[in-house]
Amino acid sequence: MCADILDPQALEALTAWRRARHAAPELSGHEVETARQVCAALQETRPDTLLSGLGGNGVAAVYEGAVPGPSVMIRCELDGLPIAEIGTHPHRSTVPGQGHLCGHDGHMAIVLGVARWLGMHRPARGRAILLFQPAEEDGSGAAAVLADPKFAPLRPDLALALHNYPGLPLGAAVVRDGVAHCASRGMKIVLEGRTAHAAQPDLGLSPGPVLARLIERLPGLSQGHSPEEAVFALVTVTHASLGAPSFGIAPGRAELWVTLRTRTDAGMQQLTEAVEELIAAEVTAAGLRSQHEWHDVFRHCENAPEAVAVFTRAMQAAGIPATDLDLPMRASEDFGRFSDLCPAAMLLLGAGEGCAPLHAPDYDFPDALIEPGVALFTAALRAQLF
Repeated sequence: MCADILDPQALEALTAWRRARHAAPELSGHEVETARQVCAALQETRPDTLLSGLGGNGVAAVYEGAVPGPSVMIRCELDGLPIAEIGTHPHRSTVPGQGHLCGHDGHMAIVLGVARWLGMHRPARGRAILLFQPAEEDGSGAAAVLADPKFAPLRPDLALALHNYPGLPLGAAVVRDGVAHCASRGMKIVLEGRTAHAAQPDLGLSPGPVLARLIERLPGLSQGHSPEEAVFALVTVTHASLGAPSFGIAPGRAELWVTLRTRTDAGMQQLTEAVEELIAAEVTAAGLRSQHEWHDVFRHCENAPEAVAVFTRAMQAAGIPATDLDLPMRASEDFGRFSDLCPAAMLLLGAGEGCAPLHAPDYDFPDALIEPGVALFTAALRAQLF
């Protein structure tokens, strides 16, 4: 597909690099060794600028053209997941309880393939920026990179990214204008009453009844069945605990975790207000105290038409077939934050109908996607910078 971009030896090296990273995943905010390995690989391509420590452990390589022109950024992710891998392949995770089970190892290998090509073919104009972003899985990485003063001089005019997607035909792609990924956020709710002896529960104030009602009532704020609908909201209870693990203590504290998901950021604001009102009403009526915190905050991810057009032309140039998928996806992506700076789009690249789902304990990135991924991005760069 792209023999002029990756010879067999280069493809073999990228595959080996990907598998080494798969075996050594690091969680969001802790991608120190991963970033070091990325920097070492990028240095071999002689970028004009190599930045590290972006937004934590982020890395960016810049390849300058001979004359002024647009700045095109390609972004991938560094982090793994806190999920124990059960795969049997030789390169399975060696880190207990952690795994590259979303394909970020493969996305990095693809962008390193683009770096290899840029090392041999400098842009004619403008510049290519390759961003290896930290902490995508918890939603904090893109915001941290954007807030880092070192990123300001890199301000792109166009931002592109891809994500592998199990269930789609291997090597086929989907990209579409509009909302591509839902907004989401995690809410940790703490309910406080008063403990008592288990023989005298009437002398305490248990948050148990309120916890039970919230577990039942919060999902009832969900609306619609699919994010394709104009109004879509989903509230999912993910964790609950009540009191201490003791037979002698009537509980005085409870904790509830829920995930809120909506089609757009505006919908998230409305859902957040509804959730907070319901909790306040239950807590007040029961005489409890409560507090809540927000975690893993993702804005919705929206593809700009002009960025989608770049991807569409690149697919045609690289010979990547188009397929279809209902969008937006319920899953979230923090790549959408880059659309504050410039037109941006994320493409979904099929990982095969038989591939295990993302975040499944037996998932592994298909190495067969490295070559078409590199072909796609280099075709986009050729059209914009050469």
